[in-house]
Amino acid sequence: WRWRCSGQHPRRCLVYGNSFGLLLIQNGELMIEIVGIRFKSVGKVYYFAPGDICATVGDRAIVETIRGIECGEVVIANRQIDDSEINSPLKPIIRLATSEDIKIVEKNKIKEQEAFKICEEKIAFRKLNMNLVDVECTFDNNKLLFYFTAESRVDFRELVKDLAAVFRTRIELRQIGVRDEAKILGGLGICGRQFCCKGHMGEFQPVSIKMAKEQGLSLNPTKISGTCGRLMCCLKHEHEAYEDLLKITPKVGAVVTLPDGIKGIVEEANLITGKLKIKPEKSDVPVYFDRNEVKLIRDAEIRVNRDELKALKGLEG
Repeated sequence: WRWRCSGQHPRRCLVYGNSFGLLLIQNGELMIEIVGIRFKSVGKVYYFAPGDICATVGDRAIVETIRGIECGEVVIANRQIDDSEINSPLKPIIRLATSEDIKIVEKNKIKEQEAFKICEEKIAFRKLNMNLVDVECTFDNNKLLFYFTAESRVDFRELVKDLAAVFRTRIELRQIGVRDEAKILGGLGICGRQFCCKGHMGEFQPVSIKMAKEQGLSLNPTKISGTCGRLMCCLKHEHEAYEDLLKITPKVGAVVTLPDGIKGIVEEANLITGKLKIKPEKSDVPVYFDRNEVKLIRDAEIRVNRDELKALKGLEG
């Protein structure tokens, strides 16, 4: 037993180490100490083993990744989490970044800008049908990564040779999708705000056409797709709230009983206001009621038919 700083308060616990890093037993559960590091302003957070390093949010840290040695920003200070949340052994933090390390990062940014211009010139020279989006340089200058978009497969073998001859380092070209391109470049959505993917989303979440239909939106591509040409990410953000409303609101096609005891079929349903347009039995004149004023007999199911899927093909990609 010993005392150890967890980044919050010292606590008494059983501590030992294995390939995951520093582990402890607390309240009968196996815990592991981690530090969360992000390599882009709005990117995925990766866990690393802090060892004897006590990091605080905002610190810069030097770590080893699958791409090589990188410098990232600490966004989660030393914290214990359940070891079941870890899928593979954690890599240790090499050190907290020094002033010299920060200077290297700044130099790499200048190198990335120069590499971007040179790569565009080489693409034009080779007459390749590709659009360069971004360039990244690893902290140790061991690799340059070029991200691009293209309508089809591109044979860039000669381009790689050209770039390797100029920069004398490992070159990697990665073709990315339109959603990744939007996240890198940024912009304003139809709401007038910054793209969700650029502003606060660390990772993309799956968005489906059924979500749009369940939210009562018009399945018009221009209405439900973002600047990237794919379904808007905000459909996912709001979907949980709509799922709760769907549990208490009769859907279009549902059979309900009106306050006077007459049965009717729901023709329109506004999930937000709870207002229903209902066609009573033996009458062609619709009536309007609140969802709390009717009794559900048989609910309907929201489905996306084949014609809708065919018309909106590609929006989910």
